[in-house]
Amino acid sequence: MSQNRTRTDSPTEYDAVTYVWRMSAPAPSNSLAVEVSGVSRTFGRRRAVDAVDLSLNAGECLALFGPNGAGKTTLLRVIAGLLKATTGTVRVGGRSLRNDPEARGQLGLISHQSMLYRALTARENVEFAARMYGVPDPRSAAMRALERIRIADRADAPVRALSRGLQQRVSIARAIVHEPTVVLLDEPYTGLDAAGGAALTDMLRLLRGHGASLILVTHNVEEGLAVATHAAVMLGGRIVRRDDVASLDHAAFPAAYRSMVVDASDQSANRTVSVSA
Repeated sequence: MSQNRTRTDSPTEYDAVTYVWRMSAPAPSNSLAVEVSGVSRTFGRRRAVDAVDLSLNAGECLALFGPNGAGKTTLLRVIAGLLKATTGTVRVGGRSLRNDPEARGQLGLISHQSMLYRALTARENVEFAARMYGVPDPRSAAMRALERIRIADRADAPVRALSRGLQQRVSIARAIVHEPTVVLLDEPYTGLDAAGGAALTDMLRLLRGHGASLILVTHNVEEGLAVATHAAVMLGGRIVRRDDVASLDHAAFPAAYRSMVVDASDQSANRTVSVSA
């Protein structure tokens, strides 16, 4: 496998250096798609992620709920390889994310920030990503990805001319153009209208049907449970509740989740008052 390092006029603060990987061979069928073991991430004295363990098999989707500041996005960035874990390990398809760069080629990341090159067209943005991953016939692959998310009719429009919702669709197409086996989604429904949200939900179900594993961070309980096989709640950097969606009471869960968030907020406020006193 070739390994190159390419400097780009990056659209984000953490893409100043873009690592270019060719897609690796599929992982053995008996290995977990994602395995997170004892992962913590600290920023100075603050522990944003605290000893998290989770695993997913092929075709499973974890909906990860939690309030702002719970550590959800930090955890996704660690799994994506954008941040290094302070402690613990991440394995993708049986490969160590830290020690085996081929593992990165199996990942796709969809964020609520589009992270697109505004001067390029929708197709050019997606095609550029396809070339980075060494996808054969990148132009055709880009068009297929745009068609999946129902925006192929705007393929030749500059990104700067697209609405927020359409830009989000382009970023989704870019994240799946190399057909990743693990897709990480951080509030992907942000900015999407009803048609865009429906297209995303259909695409996520299609990806699962083809064996991809998904980790979906969202504040919207209904959207998350609609596509997930498992649900988890994250508070204060820890996963404090896990459920199998098939056996979950969908009617009762939203209220139980809100109660957990309120209780955690009250406890945090009480600790703050005690320290101040």
